[in-house]
Amino acid sequence: MSEPTRIGDPQPLTLPSIRPSVTRRSVLGGALGGLLGTGLLSGCTTTPHRDGHGLGPTFGPPTPTSPAPGQRVVERTLTPQVATVDLGGPTVSTWVFGDTVPGPLIRATAGDFLRIRVDNQLPAPTTVHWHGIRLRNPADGVPGLTQDPIGQNASYTYEFTVPDPGTYWFHPHVGVQLDRGLYGALVVDDPREPGGYDAEWVVVIDDWLDGLGRTPDDVLAGLIAGGHTMGGMGGHSMGGHTMGGPGGMGGMGMDEQGMPAEGMGGDVTYPHFLINGRVPAAPSTFTAKPGQRVRIRVLNAASDTIFALALGGHRLTVTHSDGYAVVPHEIGALLIGMGERYDLVVTLGDGIFPLVAKPYGKAGQALALVRTGSGSAPGADALPAELDGPAMRARELVPAEASRLPAREADVTLPYHMAGGMGSYTWTINGAAYGENAPLLVSAGQRARLSITNQTMMAHPVHLHGHTFAVTGSGLRKDTLVVPPMGSTAIEFQADNPGRWMSHCHNTYHAEAGMMIELAYRT
Repeated sequence: MSEPTRIGDPQPLTLPSIRPSVTRRSVLGGALGGLLGTGLLSGCTTTPHRDGHGLGPTFGPPTPTSPAPGQRVVERTLTPQVATVDLGGPTVSTWVFGDTVPGPLIRATAGDFLRIRVDNQLPAPTTVHWHGIRLRNPADGVPGLTQDPIGQNASYTYEFTVPDPGTYWFHPHVGVQLDRGLYGALVVDDPREPGGYDAEWVVVIDDWLDGLGRTPDDVLAGLIAGGHTMGGMGGHSMGGHTMGGPGGMGGMGMDEQGMPAEGMGGDVTYPHFLINGRVPAAPSTFTAKPGQRVRIRVLNAASDTIFALALGGHRLTVTHSDGYAVVPHEIGALLIGMGERYDLVVTLGDGIFPLVAKPYGKAGQALALVRTGSGSAPGADALPAELDGPAMRARELVPAEASRLPAREADVTLPYHMAGGMGSYTWTINGAAYGENAPLLVSAGQRARLSITNQTMMAHPVHLHGHTFAVTGSGLRKDTLVVPPMGSTAIEFQADNPGRWMSHCHNTYHAEAGMMIELAYRT
């Protein structure tokens, strides 16, 4: 095996031999064992036993909590349900929060107490996970780990404080429900922030297939059964996988071995890519005046697609990553993995400009328009010149001083070895799929380091629940980090939020096929 590409800790990391212990039968049982009488596949993503033996302990109602005296309370209701949605031409029956894709924007201020009632009208159990929020454990939305799933025609109320400002989002943590329309942005404002911009836009990028002849459950079943398909663009084949050709790279480039820098372009071919729920033929339009300064909050809600994002004719300044401030960094394009968020600031020119999210290694693109003046709108296939250049990766960013985790030696270093492949469609952490791998154990008060190695030919966005982490070396604060193929890094976090937490690859299909692990506090 060649030496992995280092993106974080400069110290050498030893790669053990990993032999997945999960049988094909156990993976099939875990992914397909949730068939309901309705004929819908809804196995819980976090089922502890991949052989279909159940969800583990029963949790009952969440531990009651109340806002502190004088604490502002933000109350909302989310209604996950089946609805018909117009994507700007394609009209699909899908699962949504309310009746729109994305779901309703939830807005709060750092320090607010959120009380969100979820009224489940879906034909299957569900939950809501509050991605990136350092919240209390019972509100994290992981069935079998922090709560019972919310049954059909049942309700559940999440109560928690949002401690940190930033761009976050919410989505289910059950099966592959995320690859429908069940997601929305959660913006937490900073009362101390000076602003300095004239407008703010929320941009949500997604890959879409639901309601067009296949459901996400159909896709997962096909992947596990061996009928997988890669989203390529006429590239070369390697080991049965189609690699996206140069036309699908979107400025993302090759590594020193001539391989795509982010590995293969996902597992699933999608007919559409969306920005704010619209296809390129009928795009969302953002309006402003020439010379105005705009803050753009960008979220990748896709299940299987990394994107390169650019605004034609403009340079963008990155100000935040996953909610944390960075030293302002000017770019032409940026790479954004599943679950990641970036805040950008741009001074707008005069005209109509394409805002394009180009999927890595796949055909098609997502498009929105920025209109500040008159002129002809760019076509659905408009490709900004900025995507011909390099796309920024998280490792290029430097955290603002206020975002740095206080310096401290790690008390414990834990292995986090990702392996697997398309052949059996089993994806593992530390040698086994979730439910068969041992939890990562920490004690309250420790500084913990995860030594992450990716032994696959695909990039994996690693997400840690309930905490934020610092990338060793740069100190960049995040909660989701793309680890490149055959790459390694280390991340550190303060073990200051006791409970049972999930960590996983944010490719929805990889997670459901086993690439998850529990992080547990010793009691």
